[in-house]
Amino acid sequence: MGVMDWLKRGVGEMMIARPDDAKSQVVWKHPDPTIPMKSQLTVESDEKAVFFRDGKVVGTLGPGRHTLDSLNLPFLSNLVDSFTGGNVFIAEVFFVSTREFTGVKFGGRIGHVEDPKSGVPVETMVHGEFSFKVLEPEQLIVGLVGMGRADPLHVGAWMKEQVLKVLRDRIAELCVKNKWPLLDVTSGAYTEEVEKAVLDALDQHVASYGLDIVRLGNFVIAIDEDDASNLKRLYTDAAYLRTVGGVDAYQRFAAGKAMMGAGEGMAKGGGGGEAGGTLLGGAGLGVGFGLAQMLVRDAHGGQTLAPAASGVVCGACGQSVGAGKFCAACGAELRPKVAASATCAGCSAPLAADARFCAQCGKKRDG
Repeated sequence: MGVMDWLKRGVGEMMIARPDDAKSQVVWKHPDPTIPMKSQLTVESDEKAVFFRDGKVVGTLGPGRHTLDSLNLPFLSNLVDSFTGGNVFIAEVFFVSTREFTGVKFGGRIGHVEDPKSGVPVETMVHGEFSFKVLEPEQLIVGLVGMGRADPLHVGAWMKEQVLKVLRDRIAELCVKNKWPLLDVTSGAYTEEVEKAVLDALDQHVASYGLDIVRLGNFVIAIDEDDASNLKRLYTDAAYLRTVGGVDAYQRFAAGKAMMGAGEGMAKGGGGGEAGGTLLGGAGLGVGFGLAQMLVRDAHGGQTLAPAASGVVCGACGQSVGAGKFCAACGAELRPKVAASATCAGCSAPLAADARFCAQCGKKRDG
């Protein structure tokens, strides 16, 4: 029934309220801008009604039942349509919920975050819930919703984007500044710190729209299971190295892990083809061997990881080991393995038992 039908029947009031099926929406717009004088407007306890005319806010009503009459609501005098003899208001009425909306789900990737403990970048994700409420209905309509028929999903979707954006920035920043190991972050050890930092940062993004993110609910920061397993192994290995390798062992070990990963990749023939496999295989072995040298402990008992020379043959067990005073394989004092009477015919230098050429002059061994 239109306004003219109301006037023809002499009915002086109309009931205006948000319908039950729209009460879950943040913003609902009354469909008819023509409102008879003395209509009854009902505003629930968890909402406000905002009146607009020509794109401007002219008044706001709180909870309760209101008789729309310019005598008791002076701002309505600006809305009276003179064409109808003062019996009709022309206004757009928005109902805005002011309760806390809980259980809003969100989730997505944060991106690669460098684990401060190992220096390894790890793909990180987050998912969970948050709650929000409207503090200034007028600002929400003017700044975000607009004057068209309100989209009930628009506000929630926009809020999810803001939460995820701030979480991306803050988690990476907190991990780097506070040197939080990623495995500790994913275990929930810093949930309260993350929540406070995110809520504080969100204020500057949503306050101008009359909104407030009240709290983050059950949110989980996670990494891939394989990445988590790799980090655990890295932490365990590094803890051991720290006891034998000195202060810099951890950083050297992490760098070594990266080198080994590169070596293994090249050894698998990343370039493809027979030639690629042969060349890259050699490079991979070289990187792996360099890592092995880097991780050998100083033979003199020092507390730093240092490169060790290779190719010294133990006279006691015949193993090729790193240079030092004692054999790393059997513990015997390192002496070149030489035959009692084997000397070079050219320079008389002693010859190793398995030597085919003299190490001093290069002459081929007789016999």
